[in-house]
Amino acid sequence: MHFIDVILPIPLQKLFTYQVSEAEADFLKPGMRVAVPFGKSKMYTALVFKIHQKPPATYEAKEIQQILDETPIVNALQLKHWQWIASYYMCSLGEVFRTAIPSAFLLESETIIHKNEKANVDETALTDDEFLVFESLQHQPVLKIQEIQDILQKRKVLSVIKGLLEKEVVTIQEEIFEQYKPKLVRYVRLAKQYDSDESLHTLLDTLSRAPKQRDVVMHLFSISASTQKPVSVKELKEKSETSSSIIKSLIDKQVLEEYHIQTDRVQYGGGDVEETKSLNESQSEALTQIESSFAEKQVVLLHGVTSSGKTEVYVKLIENMVVSGKQVLYLLPEIALTTQLIERLRTYFGEKVAVFHSRYSLNERVEVWNNVLYGKKKAQIVLGARSSIFLPFSDLGLIIVDEEHENSFKQFDPAPRYHARDAAIVLANIHKAKVLLGSATPSVESYQNAVTDKYGLVNITRRFGHVLMPDIELVDIKEKYRKKRMKGHFSDRLLEEIQEVLDNGEQLILFQNRRGFAPILECNTCGHSPQCPNCDVSLTYHKFRDQLRCHYCGYHMQRQPACLACGSVELDTKGFGTQQIEEELKELFPEVKVGRMDLDTTRGKHGYEKIITAFEQQEIQILVGTQMLTKGLDFRNVTLVGVMSADTMLNYPDFRAHERSFQLLQQVAGRAGRTQKRGKVIIQTYNPYHQILQQVSVNDFDSMFQDQVNERRQYKYPPFYRLIKISLRQRDYNVVNDGSAWFAKALRNSFGEYVLGPEYPPVARVRNEYRKHILVKLPLDWSLTKTKEHIQKVRNSFSAVSEFRKIKVVIDVDHY
Repeated sequence: MHFIDVILPIPLQKLFTYQVSEAEADFLKPGMRVAVPFGKSKMYTALVFKIHQKPPATYEAKEIQQILDETPIVNALQLKHWQWIASYYMCSLGEVFRTAIPSAFLLESETIIHKNEKANVDETALTDDEFLVFESLQHQPVLKIQEIQDILQKRKVLSVIKGLLEKEVVTIQEEIFEQYKPKLVRYVRLAKQYDSDESLHTLLDTLSRAPKQRDVVMHLFSISASTQKPVSVKELKEKSETSSSIIKSLIDKQVLEEYHIQTDRVQYGGGDVEETKSLNESQSEALTQIESSFAEKQVVLLHGVTSSGKTEVYVKLIENMVVSGKQVLYLLPEIALTTQLIERLRTYFGEKVAVFHSRYSLNERVEVWNNVLYGKKKAQIVLGARSSIFLPFSDLGLIIVDEEHENSFKQFDPAPRYHARDAAIVLANIHKAKVLLGSATPSVESYQNAVTDKYGLVNITRRFGHVLMPDIELVDIKEKYRKKRMKGHFSDRLLEEIQEVLDNGEQLILFQNRRGFAPILECNTCGHSPQCPNCDVSLTYHKFRDQLRCHYCGYHMQRQPACLACGSVELDTKGFGTQQIEEELKELFPEVKVGRMDLDTTRGKHGYEKIITAFEQQEIQILVGTQMLTKGLDFRNVTLVGVMSADTMLNYPDFRAHERSFQLLQQVAGRAGRTQKRGKVIIQTYNPYHQILQQVSVNDFDSMFQDQVNERRQYKYPPFYRLIKISLRQRDYNVVNDGSAWFAKALRNSFGEYVLGPEYPPVARVRNEYRKHILVKLPLDWSLTKTKEHIQKVRNSFSAVSEFRKIKVVIDVDHY
């Protein structure tokens, strides 16, 4: 008897065991997919974890349905990494499996409804819905659930199918289908019988009466002669300016033969590869220091000011790895950044660069996965957002984490709630590879590790080309409002600078970290503002569609002409978002082209590219945007950056608010003056004497770091303590209250004063679910494994209490 343990793509704490024959056991290897039955009727794609001969003790092992792979699609190193993620972030292997592999690999079973040929059906006994389904089955032998939903025009159709099953009208079958289909491109060539010159002359003579068809054949010759490559139908159509029907009639006449070639969806269409740039003095010094640090340390932190040319240093390190034949992973926090970087890296490494992120289609992701799995040269360098740490690397030499301080590296929902930077360091450890963390404003944790000699530390203190750091000016808008020197949300200083920049034909960026038009629409008479019915937030006004929208659940309603509470028509907006700034700019500078870059304008795969390219080519003179703008983008002609309001970030209720504000403002400032001319940054604030703003204005990272470290040591926060956040969510207010009190009490019995809460977060209700948070702070000398085991025990006993079973418990390790 042979058995396999498999990982199922569902949140189960244990692996499941299935029975296989001896031949199957010999063929199977860990990392191959098998289709298995689970529960009463479900089919799942599972991943083989282990092959053994020990039957399960508590249940009888079922047999597998079929083997889906010839060779493993996941390697042993990946499985080791997955196990670490599952144990560290307190989730199941199934959840990691589901996140890690492109969903095209997870074949879902589909229920197929067949007509029961043997049954004698009494049509009068059927309900209306059942009769509709029965009638459809007379015309087509099988129906899918989706088709039945379309026929009955309702979502819930299982009761109808159940009724038909009981009356023996239909039978049910589970069918597995593959989602990934290789892309086949149609090519044409001249049929074999026209190879000789004589037969060709005869052909052209016979086609003289069909000039369009003859034209197509002549174009086919000229294209294949000039390119020496197979000719695709699409190319032939474009070049000969003809229609598909003419090419089809030539194929029907057997003058042309059609054939298909499998091609990659993601193609590199670039020209020749250039030499990498030579480094300046401070860059080459940094490179030497990094290489010598790698001899002793696995992780090195590169702290280089904005626009110091960190990317060129990375390129040199990548070049060395490529020469030695190893794979490189380049992690970026934002998809917006990848668009600029792909161009840069491809000019140096050509088609060796592969890109992997969530805006790619399923099939494109499968192709990148396969290229990495089989170690193809096409994917020797992978550029991607956080999900690319799950790719099947076999020989990883270097991981670069650019802008390592970024919050976007953390996954919040669904599980696994991993941090890509930390997971990448463990991945590198498994592969015996090196990690380079790069940032102009490193996170406090990473810098603390570098200062305490856990990581290597390399500094670049000068901008490339000896350009001066931008001149940062703080404008007190409280004073400006008092003296009536504000136009809309712009101070006179900011407007002066904008005018000067526009007169010089340069570009500028305005930053406001809130999308929409205004966060609150308020009645001047009674003070009422429309709230979201599902969440505890007011609706944000979006002027473009004249809508009020909730940014948490997506609820939206048309803007009402009068107050919903008292009927007054005096409605006013409070606060401001990117749309409002864009509108004010159009009024102040009507002849200037203004662009906006936020979540609303960058939906879709090429949303970012369009805006970034338009700005690079100077079609847009002023770009307004949210934090997307701050991430390492490189615009040559920008000399001014304006921060519309710096106070919202500083007053955010989070222990990292000050650190984040410093990073964000420094990064925004870093977009200004990246070539010869010194840039200017204007920060509008109600409190110009705030410690953080003063540190930003003189570029003082060290004193900000020192302040933060002292505060965190005093108040027990990372990097001196570890945090585990436990969120409880449920629709019933009282149940959440009782459940969270019970959970916190159980934790306090073991951890005492290190448990904070339960407490409501700033937005206590989202999508009609009430939330409550409990925070566990762990001193660094505590055993993390034992603590997690204990939390898991408390969670299991919590789920055993019947009234708490409905509560969803989410555990987030290192939630910041």
